[in-house]
Amino acid sequence: MHATYKSIFYILATAFLFSTMEVALKYFDTDLDAVQLAFLRFFIGGLLLLPFALADLKKRHCRLTGGDWLYLLVLGAACVLSLAVLQISILGINANLAAVIISANPLFTMIFAHFLANEPLTKRKAAALCLMLAGLVIVADPRSLLRGGLDLRYLGLALLSTAMFGLYSAISKRCIGRIGGMAQNAFSFLLGSSVLLLLMLPAHVPVLRNIGPSDLPCLLYMSFFVTGIAYIFYLRSIELSGPSVASIAFFLKPIMAPILAFLVLHETLTVSLVLGVLFILAGSYVNLAPALKKT
Repeated sequence: MHATYKSIFYILATAFLFSTMEVALKYFDTDLDAVQLAFLRFFIGGLLLLPFALADLKKRHCRLTGGDWLYLLVLGAACVLSLAVLQISILGINANLAAVIISANPLFTMIFAHFLANEPLTKRKAAALCLMLAGLVIVADPRSLLRGGLDLRYLGLALLSTAMFGLYSAISKRCIGRIGGMAQNAFSFLLGSSVLLLLMLPAHVPVLRNIGPSDLPCLLYMSFFVTGIAYIFYLRSIELSGPSVASIAFFLKPIMAPILAFLVLHETLTVSLVLGVLFILAGSYVNLAPALKKT
């Protein structure tokens, strides 16, 4: 298969699998605790990526230092805790709303990158920030909040998750060029799930208890497809076409996820949701346009 077609396949497959995350959590309606499921999916997903990571490190002749392990620990904690919080938020808001809110994480990535990595906040980035922020406000629909149609607690958790994922994205660029995306994801997933485990134990959150046959479809899908295969496809798309083009997968998620939620869960595509998505997409495009043109 031609490299261009391979790249298109990996980008579309990544976008589709990432778009199914929130929908799958609602569809399977598992009895597993949301935090327990987050721990298991990242631990299993990390194990799935581990052989690829070790092979890639060997190919790069790269040995991880103590500083690398500390970096991977912080990175993994930000990622795993972020998506654990997102899974809790889905208990109280629609899957399409959660998917659109998490898709606005570049808003926070730019803010954190400005303060942590001294990346300049250009006029273009400022415009992108304003567009995405407006999209989040429209999606949240203040009128619905005032009418009590939306639980502010779960909406707040979704926004907190998005901010944490933005932090993860901002710091994930530090060592990825040297150790590679496969190793970075595999080890950060395993270390992040270990951090989550340490928080679960004193809170008496079940780890392996209460897993019945009816919970396995959700657990396996979230672990193997959304956390394992989706990241393998994403990293393959980066290898073939570069990070800027591969990031189109995240550009497609706020389009795909609401459509999937409508088809599978029969969630309503409200005017505020569609309009908010358009603003978030516009902000993402303004942010990505220079890199895409160069590519």
